[in-house]
Amino acid sequence: MNNIVKKSAHLVDPDLKAHTDLLPDMILSPETLAQARQQIKQWIVPNPGNIPVNMTVEFIPGPVGAPDVRIIIFTPHNSPAPRPVYLQIHGGGMVTGTADMGNVANAALAAEMGCTVVSVDYRLAPENPHPAPIEDCYVALKWVHSHAQELGVDNERIAIGGESAGGGLAASLAVLARDRGEVKIIFQRLVIPMLDDRTCVGASHPYNGEYGWTIQNNYFGWKSLLGHEPGIDGVSPYASAPRATELSGLPPTFISIGAIELFLDECLDYAKRLIHAGVPTELHVYPGVHHLAYIAPDARFHQAHNKAMNDALRRAFYG
Repeated sequence: MNNIVKKSAHLVDPDLKAHTDLLPDMILSPETLAQARQQIKQWIVPNPGNIPVNMTVEFIPGPVGAPDVRIIIFTPHNSPAPRPVYLQIHGGGMVTGTADMGNVANAALAAEMGCTVVSVDYRLAPENPHPAPIEDCYVALKWVHSHAQELGVDNERIAIGGESAGGGLAASLAVLARDRGEVKIIFQRLVIPMLDDRTCVGASHPYNGEYGWTIQNNYFGWKSLLGHEPGIDGVSPYASAPRATELSGLPPTFISIGAIELFLDECLDYAKRLIHAGVPTELHVYPGVHHLAYIAPDARFHQAHNKAMNDALRRAFYG
């Protein structure tokens, strides 16, 4: 039970109140990281149940000198090829999580959208700091592109996205893919994305980051990924996408964020910069929503959010 009084308690969406009061206050550190990773494993649903998809696991060649990368592929039944494909990147603050966390959501997305979904089990920090996670995501992107015929997908309809740290990695992957010029991405879907390492050291409004993902945890995640203090000069845009000086040429973008979420300001800033760079950008800000609000699937905001996300992806795939 969470008994700490929070300044933003009066702002929490009433639909989320009961769930919010039960949230633990987990402080990530080298000492608690193993426990946090073990807790996340308890949330995993190993298979998508009766959702009409085929779910397969593959190990693909990793970056040069690195281990193979595990991916999970969700192929919808009775969906004609070539299908569009969505590369999904899981969350976990750069230091926890696994592709398996999204099994049910990814299967449901594949079935609803008539697309193939590929989820990436990238290496985690601090054991594997930047550029290991983003390079794992990039080899998965290239593998999907080069194995399109085998997968029954259209390599000219590749979208990417993710949640939290996965949203941050997706944003960086879009920058990396643009700069390398090997694979064209048609859309990026950034959900509560962990975008900017400078949030750890910058000023934030007084209601941000009290639930689920705090500024202390954010600092630990970014320092683990970067291998040095966050917020200093010289951080690569392939680790933190807002560090890119030029955003033109990035794919059309969907960003969603909660109004009492630690990442609010960085998402607002990134969306504005994308718009100013001529990138078609859709931004949704949900009042009363914090970082772990997604544990309440019956909340009204959750239903509206899922519809907005899927409508945006459907337009990208099918026009």
